[in-house]
Amino acid sequence: MSGPTPEERADEDSATQPGHADDDDSSVPLAPLFGRSLVGGLLMGLANLVPGISGGTMLLAAGVYPRFITGIAEVTTLRFRRASLTVLAGVGISAVVAILALAGVVKDLVLDHRWAMYSLFIGLTLGGVPVLWRLIGERTPQMYAGAAAGFVTMTGLAIAQTAGTGAASGEEAGFLMFLAAGAAAASAMILPGVSGSYLLLIMGMYVPILGGVDALKNALKAGDPAAAVDPVVAVVVPVGLGVVLGVVGVSNVLRVLLARYEKATLGVLFGLLLGAVVGLYPFQEARQPRAGDVVKGQVLTEETVGEVDPEDWPAVFVTPSAAQLGGSLGFGLLGLGITVGVSVLGRGKD
Repeated sequence: MSGPTPEERADEDSATQPGHADDDDSSVPLAPLFGRSLVGGLLMGLANLVPGISGGTMLLAAGVYPRFITGIAEVTTLRFRRASLTVLAGVGISAVVAILALAGVVKDLVLDHRWAMYSLFIGLTLGGVPVLWRLIGERTPQMYAGAAAGFVTMTGLAIAQTAGTGAASGEEAGFLMFLAAGAAAASAMILPGVSGSYLLLIMGMYVPILGGVDALKNALKAGDPAAAVDPVVAVVVPVGLGVVLGVVGVSNVLRVLLARYEKATLGVLFGLLLGAVVGLYPFQEARQPRAGDVVKGQVLTEETVGEVDPEDWPAVFVTPSAAQLGGSLGFGLLGLGITVGVSVLGRGKD
């Protein structure tokens, strides 16, 4: 029995490479591809601002997720194709614009309307469940073991945040913590279902990063370069560097894990997604600190209590009213409908 012909072997080899479907991409229409990439980047930028939404889910919904992952793989291996560069440029440009324009708005909503926003986040998070469930396909013992490990890990992070052991603040954290936060946020760009912003929330870096981005936007609007230096050096540069390192590193690590341990890896991601809901209990509000409380590693006195920024006030659990319970359910269903709807609209486009 004869073996495969040279042409068949070439086809098999090309099928294992990222972007194999379009190795000759000269015929790919770039204008509509760029337009879809702009939409996907806008959705991803919004997702990176909101805990619970995965940027990967939004790219999947826009129909550019496969090309985005392919583009990252190609660029990191010094392959530069027109279609991949078009997708990366469109996603990158619109994501940055969305983050700069809306960081302050989202931060204020979280601070001022915590229970409503957290309820929305829960719905948005659960909306990613069908996406990952379809990716998993056949369920195996390895998948369930990975899901259990992911759920326990995320639940532990949520408990640490509630106990105050996992919360860091901008000034206390410094360059390395902002770098790590950027790498964590980058995880949302790799696979649907994982929210980088939620990881930032767990790490206590969500509000400090949004505050830094908002300060940069305000400085640029005011035409004050001097005021832009501090947020750029303290926040934007380390977070941006962490995002780049995270996207490159995590994407290549996940490619290897999915190739060798696909079911277990997808199971871990599924468990992380379900466990994220534990840390989003909505009925909590910021309480003004009192003398003797510890904020940013400092014990407050009667003189320093009034100097604490509202962004750094500790959160306490409260008993919800009947109206809040009903509103929480409504916001949760709204978030669920948004994520599921976007994923359904984008299904099968790429």
